[in-house]
Amino acid sequence: MRATLNIPDNLISEVQKIAGEKSKTKAIVVAMKEFIRQKKIKELIALRGKVKIDYDWQKEEAIEVEAQKKREKLIERSR
Repeated sequence: MRATLNIPDNLISEVQKIAGEKSKTKAIVVAMKEFIRQKKIKELIALRGKVKIDYDWQKEEAIEVEAQKKREKLIERSR
């Protein structure tokens, strides 16, 4: 999407320098993606302690170990 924006030259230059981009467009895209990423992280952090997850990692690990044993037996049979 094309857009005409009035962004101070010094701000664009700093974004280009920090992002390591020669292109103004690429630098702005990088900055926007990073802004969005940081906002999403803050939203997730705000949920800390508010979401209860009932997850039995030991049970999941036991299931995975058993599945691995079955895969190994199949491999042995095919040899």
